[in-house]
Amino acid sequence: MCLVHAQGMVDPIFGATMGTVDEAGDQLANCAIRAGCGSNTKLHFVGDGAKWITEQIEKWFGIQATYLIDLFHLCEYLSDAADICAPEDKRGWLAIQKERMESNYSNEVLKELEPHLEAEKVPNQQARVRACYRYITNRPGQFNYKEALEAALPIGSGEIESAHRYVIQERLAIPGAWWQINNAQNMIALRVLRANDDWEDYWENVRLKAA
Repeated sequence: MCLVHAQGMVDPIFGATMGTVDEAGDQLANCAIRAGCGSNTKLHFVGDGAKWITEQIEKWFGIQATYLIDLFHLCEYLSDAADICAPEDKRGWLAIQKERMESNYSNEVLKELEPHLEAEKVPNQQARVRACYRYITNRPGQFNYKEALEAALPIGSGEIESAHRYVIQERLAIPGAWWQINNAQNMIALRVLRANDDWEDYWENVRLKAA
């Protein structure tokens, strides 16, 4: 699921699919166009850092777009690392690293992690500091929180996570429900149609075609 809206606008344009990553990219592009995106529009995206998302953004928007890692998602990695780096003051340590990231001092955070990096022989699933370190180093340019905050742009993906609940899960995840893929996709399409205030126009077009 994705959503796009012009800065300062309250109501977003939604898109959703159970298809491929390319279909998800198509949905995102369509949402941006409906929200008023043009060839000179600057776009600001927020997500969890999945590689396929950044690839679709690059494919559709190129240099028009910037991509920011959801701060809460990053903090989950930092929180896991805090158990090792500062077991006696986890909350204080985490607050300092969060403030550093918001001020674009990611190098300081990496320096804080380096003395606690696990040995290579430690399995990845047990190496929480290494996971955090790699998460930051593998995503250069995706932690520019300072600029986003100064421009009053979002640094978290709570809006789309909330929308996923009230647009999709409110209907598809009702108690006792189960879905075949095609039926679920059709229901998602109807839910998005309603969320985008396209419900009446859609059924009017259906009636005209049937006439």
